[in-house]
Order: sequence, then structure tokens, then C-alpha cells
Amino acid sequence: MLSRRIYQFLIVYILAIAGLLLVKLSLGLSDYVIPGVSLIIDTAGETARDYFYDVLNTLRVTVIGQIISIILAFTVGIAGRKSSWIGSFIKMTAYNIQAYPIVALAPIIFILLGDGFIPRLLIASMICYFPLLLSVLGVMSSPVKDIEHFYIATGKMRWQLEVKIRAFENLSKLATVISGSATLAMAGAIVAEFIAADAGIGYSIRIALYQSDLAKILVALFMIGIVISAYQGLLESGSAQVQKAWDIAPED
Repeated sequence: MLSRRIYQFLIVYILAIAGLLLVKLSLGLSDYVIPGVSLIIDTAGETARDYFYDVLNTLRVTVIGQIISIILAFTVGIAGRKSSWIGSFIKMTAYNIQAYPIVALAPIIFILLGDGFIPRLLIASMICYFPLLLSVLGVMSSPVKDIEHFYIATGKMRWQLEVKIRAFENLSKLATVISGSATLAMAGAIVAEFIAADAGIGYSIRIALYQSDLAKILVALFMIGIVISAYQGLLESGSAQVQKAWDIAPED
């Protein structure tokens, strides 16, 4: 899965670069507008190492933010799984908050908390959290009637068992959502760094944008794509191992 993720990204990236070069040649644009291959390679030689470490800095925020989001999403999703007043209130709150774009709230967060690690982590967590929460709420609110009926009839049903049953029956869906949330967490961290931060690849992209240096931006995007593809590949491999273990467990 790891190698597949990486070569899929490379295909998309190469096609995007080829499209830019096609536009450059067809319109006769200079390297200042759209850099040529040689300029991109030279720029990569100068900046790749620094940008790689910047992406790792952003990835640290991404991983911590994603973990926080997963914990919060499952906590709230489990609490809101019932069709009671409290469950309905939790769902309504989640749906309404989702209507507010986090990018619009990001400046407020930076005004209140300033630059630094905490605002970046908060924005990354928020962007990753709400889609996760909606998926977890959907899974936890959907009874597995055929299985749950037996435990209810025998009086053995407990909320912990109910959660396990619903999570197991929707394990593939949850694994896909968690793996996909990595991209959202990374995007949130980059947005936070781009708006107001003093570190990370988003900060480096902002500097390159102010310098009108598209070559640096393309190198930064390449580094982001490689690292997030590798991270997602590892998540997918891990989720596949978990699903395999859960499938085997009942037979042991």
C-alpha cells in the first residue's frame, strides 16, 4: 500500500508538471511565470533538504492533531449514538458547527492565541475532527439489529458491547475515514502555517509566494505529497493489519 500511494502521487505530480509546461510552451511564458524543468531541478537541489524538514515539522502537528481528533470524535460519537435528547442535541451541535468554515475561524484563533505550536495544532485538529465526527456518529447511531437483538434478549447488552459490535461491523468504513483524515489534518496544519506561523511547510510556501517563486512552491508541493502519501500508506497498512486481526480473533 505504501509503494502504491507513492507511485500514484508521482503519476499525478508528473502529469501536473507536464500540464504546466504545456501551458508555458503554448503561451510562450518565461521562467519567471512558469519555471522550466532545469530551474525546478536546480531549485530542488537548493531547497529540498530544508523543505523536507519543514514537512516533517508540519507532519508532527498533523499526527498529534489527528490523534486528538480521533479521540474526540469517538468520545462524542459514542456519547451521541442514542436517539435520546442528549444524543439528538450532540448531533445537532456537530452539524451546526460543521457549517462554519474553519479557515474563517483561523484568524480569530491566531488573534487570541498568537503564533506558535498550539494554534497550528488546534486548527489542524478542528479541520480533521468534524468529518471524523460525522462518520463516527453515523456508524455508532446505526444499530446492527441481527446481532444486537440476541444480546438484548438475553439481557447481556452493555454500552461497551454495543459500541464494539457497531465498530466491528463498520471497521472497514472507520479505517477508511481515519486514513483519509490524515490529508485533512495535514491540510489544516498547512493552512494554519500559511495564515500566521513561523515554522512548517505552510510558512515556507507563504514566503515563496511573496517572492513569486513558483519553482519553490512546486518543490514544496512535491515534498508534501511524498510525505503525506507515505504517512497514508502506513495508516492503510496498519488498518489492514487491524482488520485482519479482528477477522481472525473470533476463530481463535
